[in-house]
Amino acid sequence: MTKFNNQVQNIQTNENVVMMDLQEITHTFEQGKEQKTVLSNINLDLHENEVIAILGRSGTGKSTLLRIIAGLIQPSLGSVHYCGLPMQGPVADVSMVFQSFALLPWLSVRDNVAFGLEAQGMPPALRYKKAEEAIKMIGLEGEEESFPSALSGGMKQRVGIARALVVEPEILLMDEPFSSLDVFTASRLKDDIITLWDSNQLKTKSMIFVTHNVEEAISMADRVIVMDSNPGRIKSDIRIECTRPRNIESQELKGLKAQIVSQLMHND
Repeated sequence: MTKFNNQVQNIQTNENVVMMDLQEITHTFEQGKEQKTVLSNINLDLHENEVIAILGRSGTGKSTLLRIIAGLIQPSLGSVHYCGLPMQGPVADVSMVFQSFALLPWLSVRDNVAFGLEAQGMPPALRYKKAEEAIKMIGLEGEEESFPSALSGGMKQRVGIARALVVEPEILLMDEPFSSLDVFTASRLKDDIITLWDSNQLKTKSMIFVTHNVEEAISMADRVIVMDSNPGRIKSDIRIECTRPRNIESQELKGLKAQIVSQLMHND
């Protein structure tokens, strides 16, 4: 993987550093004998110190867009720049949390979290120290020796998040990280992540997550990117200035929710 840490070029937009910019992104794939366009003409800047929600119904290309941001998919057309430099594949400064947990069942919680550090060649003593710090931070202290089969869904997702955070990424990506959890577990995990972010306990500079849940997006994000479908494209880019924690029942946020729901219901 390519690492750009020592080659950062500050790009200023509204006094925020642009960490990544996507220009004229279009992506197609083969569907039988035909080409299907999943994303069309996506232009998007991702800034430092932002939590961004990519929101849309099923089939709007949200997860494909997130994988392009991660460098896991090369777009059919357009370009992606990270810190001002062309991005040709996965970047060490970008970590991703998957909806499916993606834990290694034969490894303990500690070893699952330390796995990425081992791949980087970090000595055992240091990687386990960092893994235990991440485990404690994400609320799994005492479960270091447990195996995934003994964990609840919420605990498995905490392991996935700890594994992503332990490598201290500049950008943390999450693909519908709460959708497979029950309402109570998801709410608690969301609160814990936002508390870590707002209290500056994370070294991560930008956090981007995919969701189809409007309340989730407006309660957590500083910006909500609303996607339209057929093909997937950006319908609106909404900045939310309210401080967190947010009262989803406030008149301002109820109005914003109604506005976004209306956009999601009506395809252009």
